[in-house]
Amino acid sequence: MFKHVFLTGPPGVGKTTLVQKASELLKTSGFVLDGFYTEEVREGGRRIGFDVVTFSGQRGILSRIGSGSGRSAGRREYTVGQYVVDLPSFENLALPLFRNEGSRSSSGKRVFVIDEIGKMELFSHSFIQAVRQTLDSPAFVILGTIPIPKGKPLGLVEEVRNRSDVKLFTVTKDNRDKILPQIVATLQDCLKKHRLQRK
Repeated sequence: MFKHVFLTGPPGVGKTTLVQKASELLKTSGFVLDGFYTEEVREGGRRIGFDVVTFSGQRGILSRIGSGSGRSAGRREYTVGQYVVDLPSFENLALPLFRNEGSRSSSGKRVFVIDEIGKMELFSHSFIQAVRQTLDSPAFVILGTIPIPKGKPLGLVEEVRNRSDVKLFTVTKDNRDKILPQIVATLQDCLKKHRLQRK
């Protein structure tokens, strides 16, 4: 029995767009969502980094090209390719979302969005712990994204990929315009099966 829905696929294929569209459809069906998604930041048509955006409209830096994005003396710099990850900014925005979900009553929010669980986010040990707790919680259905396998396996990503309660959709350029109804139907089925009532 599936409890969570994750999307995977190559960078830029449209995973975040599908997450946003599915979230809007769930909202119009009466479900309340929380969590975050990642958004490209462009300057002069060039991608310079990524931001984390919450469903309440808060925004924080996840990464920027080059060094010195929020770096201070004595702080370790985390990098993925040409991007420097602003770990404090990410944790300050993302971690309270998990804590808020954990403290809600049984009538609280039920769909938690995590876009994405990737190399940048996994520099945070607190984030890893929060994701594991939320995956195992009987109270929440997660809609999330993970990268396709490439290079060294990422521990938490592989955990998610191999969980028996995760339905994984592989997004491609060929199916990305047709797969949305299946994603939403699976999420609604997860919600019904786990008796997660609408707010």
